[in-house]
Amino acid sequence: MKNSKGIMVRRTKRFKKERKLTVGDRVKTFKKGDKVVISLQPCFSGFPAPRYDGRHGTIVERRGKAYVVEIRDMNAKKRLIASPVHLKGM
Repeated sequence: MKNSKGIMVRRTKRFKKERKLTVGDRVKTFKKGDKVVISLQPCFSGFPAPRYDGRHGTIVERRGKAYVVEIRDMNAKKRLIASPVHLKGM
């Protein structure tokens, strides 16, 4: 029987991009209240759940090197923790 290659092997094929990540991508800074878009990249540190890819949100706080982003999912407000690699400013 063929060995499994990990839990995320089928889910993350779509995140592989032509462009490589740069140092600027990893050290982006945002302020509290900034509007951002969650755009998943092929770096798995601080990786939010794939179902939130493309969602818009607001920066609530900084937590270590990552940011807490508040999004709306139907009528519920949810808070996600994501590293700056996976966030784009609007």
